[in-house]
Amino acid sequence: MSGSGLFIYRRLPSPLHAARAGAGACWVLALTAAAVLLFNPLALLSLLVALLVAAACAGVGRELSRALRTVAFVALPIVLVNVLVSRQGLTVFARLGDLGPFGQGDLTVEALAYGADIALKVSVVILLATLGSLAVDPDELLRSFRRLSFRSALTVSLALRMIPLLAADARRLGEAQRTRPHSSAHGARARIALLAAIVASSLDRAMDVAATLEVRGFASGRRAGRRGRPLSRHDLAFVSSAVAVLALALAGRLSGALSFDAYPLLTMDAGTSAILFCVALVAAALLPFAYRRGVER
Repeated sequence: MSGSGLFIYRRLPSPLHAARAGAGACWVLALTAAAVLLFNPLALLSLLVALLVAAACAGVGRELSRALRTVAFVALPIVLVNVLVSRQGLTVFARLGDLGPFGQGDLTVEALAYGADIALKVSVVILLATLGSLAVDPDELLRSFRRLSFRSALTVSLALRMIPLLAADARRLGEAQRTRPHSSAHGARARIALLAAIVASSLDRAMDVAATLEVRGFASGRRAGRRGRPLSRHDLAFVSSAVAVLALALAGRLSGALSFDAYPLLTMDAGTSAILFCVALVAAALLPFAYRRGVER
């Protein structure tokens, strides 16, 4: 799936893959919560550095680098729209004159800085979600939800399993369409025909899967028991890291050590306390990767 644009989980020899899915998901969610809570660009850049290093340590750095191109398409419009729309800043660096219903077109440094900060926040969240999809086993994560709802967990698991099959169908049907004589595979009509064929194929496969599950008695499935394997050192390391990252983010937000205000004038705390908080965030996020004992394929 590396060439299809999809980010599919593969078992790799890394501490994040060795930890159970629940611990890995808690770690990713803690970093995501920290990115949402904090607005200081230094803190967001620290989280970005931490997740890039974590991706390299988990063996998915190449896949995450491909996601950076998608992030750029999302981040740039955020910056442009905020610069053009926001009128709260006081430091004007360009005057576009009267823009009619949009008012006076004064572009400010504060609007540019705030748009870049929000774009960085969104980029970190997207990359964290990508890292989670690459390094956290979705099947194991869904199995943990069987205690709450067996049918819902089974439905979501089957839906996720169908995504690679749909991608394979799209490639196969696209190749078949290109080999047909006197047919264009790039026009709107060809794309609609390809989409219709993929939808029809997915519906047929869904009916086959439903019939197979009914024959095997999945309709009478009950909740799974509460037995499970004990926590490993990697599980404890990532859960502890998640708690530490979330505590540091809350402390930085509530104490004002990582303050950031864009309007009406740009003010940002970049002193010693902010730097120490950022270093602590990176260290807390990456410490679980230092222990590689017991990491296997």
